[in-house]
Amino acid sequence: MSAPVVPPHTPVRLANRRLAWRLMWVVAGSLLFAAVQPSLYRAFCEWTGIYDIDRAGKLARSTVAARAIGIEFDANSFDNGLRFSPEVSTLSVQTGDIIHLTYRVENTRDTPVIGQAVPSYGPKHAAEYVVKLDCFCFKQQTFAPHEVRQLPVVFIIDPRLPPDLATVTLSYTFFEVPAGSVQVAAAKPQAAP
Repeated sequence: MSAPVVPPHTPVRLANRRLAWRLMWVVAGSLLFAAVQPSLYRAFCEWTGIYDIDRAGKLARSTVAARAIGIEFDANSFDNGLRFSPEVSTLSVQTGDIIHLTYRVENTRDTPVIGQAVPSYGPKHAAEYVVKLDCFCFKQQTFAPHEVRQLPVVFIIDPRLPPDLATVTLSYTFFEVPAGSVQVAAAKPQAAP
């Protein structure tokens, strides 16, 4: 017995062809997206100002002469169980230099803490001249019980800083995210057998 002859345009064959074309379009669309993704990411970063490394290079090549200034660092937290401090309290730097600094954070609680650091500047108008390239303040941080972590901040002081400013204070305050502290029951001591 021979196999039955299937007409070339049966509903199953048409469905398979449509599925094959759809899959080819998905593959082509995925390849196109992968090709344009770096450009889209760069455009998004330029639009939001996140990780603006090019801006740092422009500031470093500024025609305004660099000058020495002092930077004071401060750290605070509000009853959230975080012990928070900069690695150094003062630095002498040149405007236009890229400054790397680390803050130390320790969760003193027996439960996790979710916090957000908020920067402030002294004097207040100095904020216009502090250009952050990377900062732990960009996002919320989750700290495990008794975790100790080093958090980096990378910034530049714009060479156009007014000449009457010889010292800039960079202060961070860690706030607990409202209703963000994860409540985890502390382990109860086990009775000896």
